[in-house]
Amino acid sequence: MQLVIDDVKFEYNSYRALDGVSFTLKSSEFLGIVGPNGSGKSTLLKCINKILSPKQGKILLDGREIHKMQRNEIAKIFSYVPQSSHLGFSKPTVFDVVLMGRRPYIDWKYSQEDVEKVWEILSKLKIIDFAMRRFDELSGGEQQKVLIARALAQEAKILLLDEPTSNLDIRHQIEVMDLLKEIISNNGKSAIVALHDLNLASMYCDKILMMKKGRIFAAGTPIDVFTPENIKKTFGVNVCVHNIDGRPRIFLLNNINSAMKISF
Repeated sequence: MQLVIDDVKFEYNSYRALDGVSFTLKSSEFLGIVGPNGSGKSTLLKCINKILSPKQGKILLDGREIHKMQRNEIAKIFSYVPQSSHLGFSKPTVFDVVLMGRRPYIDWKYSQEDVEKVWEILSKLKIIDFAMRRFDELSGGEQQKVLIARALAQEAKILLLDEPTSNLDIRHQIEVMDLLKEIISNNGKSAIVALHDLNLASMYCDKILMMKKGRIFAAGTPIDVFTPENIKKTFGVNVCVHNIDGRPRIFLLNNINSAMKISF
């Protein structure tokens, strides 16, 4: 399986949010997208998932154009976790929300296999204890884990996650990223994850896209991308970078030139 993003451009009215974005995602790759607010990370994920339609360019899966596929087929290829979710006026339980991920595979009603799959995922994410609680009664971090569970229940080939750890404390961030890495390694799936935390991206992602003003500023392995020069030009901050076990660790420099680690 190969996903190709070819010269994609997108505009909100006259504002160009994506300006000629191109890259390739292969099977079992964990791709991290980083960049300042407004750099186009969320817009890119929505274009890939056909929530938005690019003004120019193509998005191809094994040579097929995504925009020519039906919505149900798209749902079996991509599962999307937004930064937040509003479920309208309904007040579903956690179990019901995760069960929604099985919709691409049903005709009239859910099967016993669908139900068992939901219980399995709830157990893996360690949220089985509040399966019968209402989704709207959960904390922001708990809701985020439920949305990730719904995406996993969808059993899509490619996971698209927009800031999946933004509302989680550090222990749950590691727990979620470990789970995603395990799923990608053991099940032949791929993932594209937009992240603000550069150290999380460095620790878990195989490749990095660093975006700035709707364009890819740098791309490659974490060691290639996370350099003091790239981070300074993209984020406007001074950092030092130390490679530990083959992965860059990023430290923010203060005015007296001492180092303070960003996240860990």
